[in-house]
Amino acid sequence: MTSGSSPAEGPTGTLAEKTAAARGKIASATRALSQSAETLRSGGWLSLSWRSFLPGTDIGLALAVIAVLSILIIPLPTFVLDMGLSLSITSSVLVLMVALFLERPLDFTSFPTLLLLTTLLRLALEIATTRLILSHGNEGTYAAGHVIAAFGGFLMGGDVVIGAIIFAILLVINFMVITKGSGRIAEVAARFFLDSMPGKQMAIDADLSSGAINERIARIKRKELEDESAFYGSMDGAAKFVRGDAIAGIIILAINIVGGLAIGILRHGMPLNEAVSTFTTLTVGDGLVSQIPALLVSTAAGIVVTKGGTDGSTDIALVQQLGNNHKPLAIAGILSAMLAVMPGLPTLPFLIIAILAGIAAWFRHKAPITSTDGDVTEIAAQQPSTAAAPPISEILRIDLLRLELGFGLLPLTSGETPQLTEQIKALRRTIATEMGFITPPIRIQDNILLPSERYVIKLKEIEIGAGEIKPNKLMAMAPLGGLPDLPGEKTTEPAFGLPAIWIDASLKDKATALRYTVVDPTSVIVTHLNEAIRQNLSDLLTYVATQALLDELPREQQRLVNDLIPSQVPLSTVQRVLQALLAERISIRDLPTILESIQEGCSMNLRGIPALTAHVRGRLSRQICNALTGPAGYIPIITLSSEWESNFISHLVGQGEDRHLAMPPTMLSQFVSSLREAFNTASTSGEVPVVVVSSAVRDSMYAIVERIRPTVSVLSQSEVYPRARIKTVATVT
Repeated sequence: MTSGSSPAEGPTGTLAEKTAAARGKIASATRALSQSAETLRSGGWLSLSWRSFLPGTDIGLALAVIAVLSILIIPLPTFVLDMGLSLSITSSVLVLMVALFLERPLDFTSFPTLLLLTTLLRLALEIATTRLILSHGNEGTYAAGHVIAAFGGFLMGGDVVIGAIIFAILLVINFMVITKGSGRIAEVAARFFLDSMPGKQMAIDADLSSGAINERIARIKRKELEDESAFYGSMDGAAKFVRGDAIAGIIILAINIVGGLAIGILRHGMPLNEAVSTFTTLTVGDGLVSQIPALLVSTAAGIVVTKGGTDGSTDIALVQQLGNNHKPLAIAGILSAMLAVMPGLPTLPFLIIAILAGIAAWFRHKAPITSTDGDVTEIAAQQPSTAAAPPISEILRIDLLRLELGFGLLPLTSGETPQLTEQIKALRRTIATEMGFITPPIRIQDNILLPSERYVIKLKEIEIGAGEIKPNKLMAMAPLGGLPDLPGEKTTEPAFGLPAIWIDASLKDKATALRYTVVDPTSVIVTHLNEAIRQNLSDLLTYVATQALLDELPREQQRLVNDLIPSQVPLSTVQRVLQALLAERISIRDLPTILESIQEGCSMNLRGIPALTAHVRGRLSRQICNALTGPAGYIPIITLSSEWESNFISHLVGQGEDRHLAMPPTMLSQFVSSLREAFNTASTSGEVPVVVVSSAVRDSMYAIVERIRPTVSVLSQSEVYPRARIKTVATVT
């Protein structure tokens, strides 16, 4: 113990320091509030820094939006209007350039908001110009500012008809082509992305469960999913802004022309041709000034929504995908050269294009582009390929689940209908629904060392199942056992070891008519994989997967998790209880009830995994019995005679987790023989029995039954739900 303080002084001093610090913080906050109030009373808010009003700040943005909205009400002088129109054109060019150089759409998440603001700015400026045109149009060409006059004179060439035609063409291009297409793409992209979100979420959870990513990366990926969902949804709605802007442009154009002619002729007494020339020129010039920025922003919106499946900026993607292969360039150059020599066509333009395409094809043939995403697209013939050595971390990485296929079984995973991969996805969904646990991704890998028609199932690089498949044949099995009476090659069904026979596909109808079970090769593999996974679910529930299950609980259940872990039990204890349930094929989907049961067990001073698991099983009795109820509506059970119950209880030794069965070998062998007879008796009657024993001997009985019939469940008497119907089909005597 350090000198200078006694054991009693440490905590007291710490509390005093904390109290003093808290009082200091309160006093500082009070002084700050008083100073702020005094500053407001004395007008000190006028001394805010000028940097607070810059466009990149919150105050600057608020003032900019207010300024745009004020244009709708306050008349603007021509100089301010010219500044606004110049800002509209420049900002639209800036938005288009940013969209062109985007790496991915999510890098421009502010685009929907920006689209709204630019559309609002254009509409406000159109209202301001309408006010000037109608009120001062009789004063001449510069009544609405120099920008509109310049557009009206330069783009129209002084001809109102030409300007009106150009405006109509721009309007049709913007409204019917770009805006309509962008809106449709945004709508479809939003719909497809929202439909794919559950699958992407499950993929993230599966990667987290398998340990491929950690919790921090999983949170980042989930945040990206949320951002993408919000972005595509916003883009779907923002596309309507541009469409509405185009419609508003048509209406404003008609109002300006009709209103201008009426005001010029009726109020100012202008001749008809002069009123048409003046007001129509200003109106069409105003329309061109508004439609050109709208066209640029619409093009930017189209680029953003069409970049969903393209990586990298647009320029790099276009160059790589258009100029990556020399053959299309060469064909285009040859076609252009042929057009150059055709009579009636200009030779020089086509010849120049042919030469440029030929040069590009030659350079691409000599130096092909390598894809930036890591996939090799093309390698020069004279250069030997050298594969980069994988990092050591990849070599040490272990696949939790792997399916290795011989060369002859690879067609099952490829082609137009990869049945194996699709059925494996369906299998994972089924297991997740039934067992409440998302299995890690199953890696499918070819193995040239295997025989051509053989497959191997591995768990953590260790083989847990294997079999041989005839890809072009069907497997037929007799429901009551024995070999089907059909011509074919004898075999054994790999999942359950049943006798079977490989038959030609032409015999399928005959086998079905004889009521034989006929399955295709893909279903044989998936059935075996299903059985292998269910037998080893407890090994697949890792520490990381357990944490992921708890993190995915609803928010209202997180309080239970926080109260239980780690104050009452560590996470590893919860993991081992869940593993014990999965080992006996008990679903852990009702995770809140399981956690509540563990918490109850802790309050009852239950210690050890077996005791906690037994208590959880008792709380899950309704679920367990419901799963074991047969088609007839009852649970077929096998019981022990009172003598065997007494023998088991008398031969139990040890306490807690060390409690085990110490029965003499001869007595144990006699019991196993009697148990096999009971199983055979139940099987002959078509029943799938359940062994029911007292709570004291359940664990020992399960250890025996697991070695004889792994698929048979063992229940204690306390785990039989009171309202469940039971029927004794055999007794071990």
